[in-house]
Amino acid sequence: MTDFLDYNYFMKAVILGKGLMLANIILGVYDAGADIVGVLRYEKTSDNPLSLFLKDTFNPEYDLTIIKELGIKQLNFKSANSKAFRDFLIKQNVDLLIIGTWKEKIKKEIFDVPSVCTVNLHPSLLPKYRGPNPYIQTILHGEMYSGITLHLVDKNYDTGAILAQEKIKIEMTDTAKELREKTVMQARELIYNFIKDLDSTIVAPVTQVESNSSYYPNISGDEKMLDFSSQTSVEISRTIRALHPFLPSYITYKNKFFIVNPYKFKILNIDCYGYEAGDIIAKNSQDKSLTIVCKDKTAIEFEDLKLYKAKIFTSFYIKHFIFLQQFHDQA
Repeated sequence: MTDFLDYNYFMKAVILGKGLMLANIILGVYDAGADIVGVLRYEKTSDNPLSLFLKDTFNPEYDLTIIKELGIKQLNFKSANSKAFRDFLIKQNVDLLIIGTWKEKIKKEIFDVPSVCTVNLHPSLLPKYRGPNPYIQTILHGEMYSGITLHLVDKNYDTGAILAQEKIKIEMTDTAKELREKTVMQARELIYNFIKDLDSTIVAPVTQVESNSSYYPNISGDEKMLDFSSQTSVEISRTIRALHPFLPSYITYKNKFFIVNPYKFKILNIDCYGYEAGDIIAKNSQDKSLTIVCKDKTAIEFEDLKLYKAKIFTSFYIKHFIFLQQFHDQA
């Protein structure tokens, strides 16, 4: 790879990806006028063929709908690192290999094939928040901004030189769902501008600064259980918002679990002095709500709770089996 990219003809692209990111990359490449030779959905490499066929037939994802509407060829390879896929790229004389949401680490013998480059769209402001799900991690860590980065693919995950970036504001009410929706829209614009710029300007890759880098793996799953004794109200709020829509958050009461609605909770401006973290200080069976004290002696009111595996009994259980903690005079 040279220090700049300067290309001036009708480019042929192959796209790898999954879900909303894939759909928006396809739209961006299509808008830019490139020839989309084919699309390889990640599910083709990971899912049972029969299960995928049934899902695609009766409950198709948005990316598949876009592929069909635009008449784009679906590719059928079991791995993006397979010899068959490499042979396909060579035979088609592909200029751009574009990736968005992909678990395989792409090998050098694959990412070196395209005549222009292989690029990835990563949903963070690299080199910060490398790893599989920055939507979760940026909210968990209380960031005010996330972003989308278009970068060259190299031998490691998310480390290639940066071609373009866009900053994205994280609102206080954003869950990972809203952040993802904003991010993939920017991905569409970013890849569109990149392809257009290749026709008219020099695109200079910028090496990532390793001293500014951070990496976060997939979450363990323990985060699903909210811990009022060790988490402040702000930390609990971040956890709930970060996990949605990927995982539900749970409130534990004795041997029961309540599923939290990520859009139906609020931190209350009340003094909880005299209560312990985890104390339930208010309830409403009609609203299916509980108010619980956090580590920092503030309280969160949770509405529209659902009893795990017994949703229809939620109101009844809250009314008859949830007991409020009494105020303790600590003077």
